[in-house]
Amino acid sequence: MKMRNLLVSYWRMSTVLRLFAIASAIIVLFGALMHVIEPETFRTIFDGIWWASVTTTTIGYGDIVPKTLAGKLAAIVLIALGTGIIAAYFASISAAAASRETAHTNGQLPYTERGHVIIVGWNERAREMLLRFARQDSLPRFVLIDATVPSHPLPHIPFHFIKGSAHDDAVLEKANIGHAQFVIITADPHKAEEDADTDTIVALLAAKSLNPSVYAIVEILTARNVQNAFRAGADEVVQTNLLASTAMAASLRSPGVAGAIERMLGRFGEQTLRLLTPTEQQIGQPFTTVQQLLLEQNITLLGVIRGDNGNLSILPQRPIEEHDRLFVFVP
Repeated sequence: MKMRNLLVSYWRMSTVLRLFAIASAIIVLFGALMHVIEPETFRTIFDGIWWASVTTTTIGYGDIVPKTLAGKLAAIVLIALGTGIIAAYFASISAAAASRETAHTNGQLPYTERGHVIIVGWNERAREMLLRFARQDSLPRFVLIDATVPSHPLPHIPFHFIKGSAHDDAVLEKANIGHAQFVIITADPHKAEEDADTDTIVALLAAKSLNPSVYAIVEILTARNVQNAFRAGADEVVQTNLLASTAMAASLRSPGVAGAIERMLGRFGEQTLRLLTPTEQQIGQPFTTVQQLLLEQNITLLGVIRGDNGNLSILPQRPIEEHDRLFVFVP
């Protein structure tokens, strides 16, 4: 029964492990045999194993060689038997490495690390986000899920690619959604706005069902679906059309504003928008005072977000409160 279990375990191994086991057994067997045949030449079993290793790998240092007829015959058998197995072993390693690389490129390889960011949907927003982060020294670990691209869309950028639909639990689990820190769901540019929002909310529901604690940032195109996204579990909603229309309307009132906003956002490689918690020194100080203190640190205070409704205040003399958040540009 033990032998049968051993054989079953052996055949369950991968091809590489099976070949490694056979090669190791042959080397140890012939190493011990040479110690028995020529104890004066191969003084220890390890000497025999060393000779068998360099012989089967065709290195052949020549520091130890058999001198008797029996030893030479054993060497011939080892060369005929072991060299082929060793060659097959290294060929299997190369094939396995190539297969793994192909699976990685084609989006078939599961992701196993934790604390990563999952991006759903390949489009210009996802592309620009990944390129911007790639220019930074500390790159978060990203996993892209998309069913439309045939292979890894940016091979020179170190992020993981999973091919498939984010509506599918198996695809989300392959992206290790259970241990993700963030999930960013972008709108499908190839669909009508209403349909794209529906797909976004369905993907959000699937992600939240597998990991309720993941921080979900979703892109919504129509205003009437914003509340639906929050009901589905979104932590943040980005209204792309609202941002674009606001910039266009601003340019109507003052031509060139949209270009200025675009140039400002284009500086994300140097500066980033952030929300900061006020320090004890800043609490109770007027907006203008805190703004001046931050400027001394090369941080530009744009406004203060107050309350759960996210109202932005820029009143000069209004004091900073403990639960406020400072909306700033940080180098």
